[in-house]
Amino acid sequence: MAGATLLDIKGVQTYYGNIRALNGVDVTVNEGEIVALIGANGAGKSTLMMTIFGAPRARAGTITFAGTDITQMPTHEIARMRIAQSPEGRRIFPRMTVMENLQMGASLDNLKHYDEDVEKVFTLFPRLKERIAQRGGTLSGGEQQMLSIGRALMARPKLLLLDEPSLGLAPLIVKQIFDAIRELNRTQGLTVFLVEQNAFGALKLATRAYVMVNGNVTMSGTGKELLANPEVRAAYLEGGHH
Repeated sequence: MAGATLLDIKGVQTYYGNIRALNGVDVTVNEGEIVALIGANGAGKSTLMMTIFGAPRARAGTITFAGTDITQMPTHEIARMRIAQSPEGRRIFPRMTVMENLQMGASLDNLKHYDEDVEKVFTLFPRLKERIAQRGGTLSGGEQQMLSIGRALMARPKLLLLDEPSLGLAPLIVKQIFDAIRELNRTQGLTVFLVEQNAFGALKLATRAYVMVNGNVTMSGTGKELLANPEVRAAYLEGGHH
């Protein structure tokens, strides 16, 4: 069950130069939840993800993580707070092997759990174990996404941020990725904040969800409520997103 508020975003405004990308966004993520943020391409979803990490900085509003105000904190310090991110476009290290990529994700103060953590990643994504010595750049898109999530998990995060994990992947692979997220949440109580254009998959997965349009949160509710909402269905679920 969801616990205390882990991530609290209040009134956040983010700009690119003079262009306002986020117009005072409010989002909360409680411990143990999977929270999804859905919306069309260019709605500001990825901007919010990047703003949590301080690149770009919020010009107004506050971002609080586990009771600490992180709004102006340097990015590397935010990462130390046990927030891990699997960014849009995966951004793995293409010339490093699967194993080396996972090593890059491990937090230096947690190396005593290193073998156990690698094992957990391989249990979650057996395909990575088969590819352990392969370079990241030679993996398929789905395998690279698994590696990106696996690398993020090596930091033993309290909060996992996932930016468009299903982007460009075949439906079967998307299902595997979403199943893995659900499994992490169910078995390890991992809190997940997920930005996703695949509204149908995200809402089925999410405890709660927010809809973003042009830098504004326009709707929120449980995943089930939003799946059943006629406006949401018309905007995001019609026309073969299933």
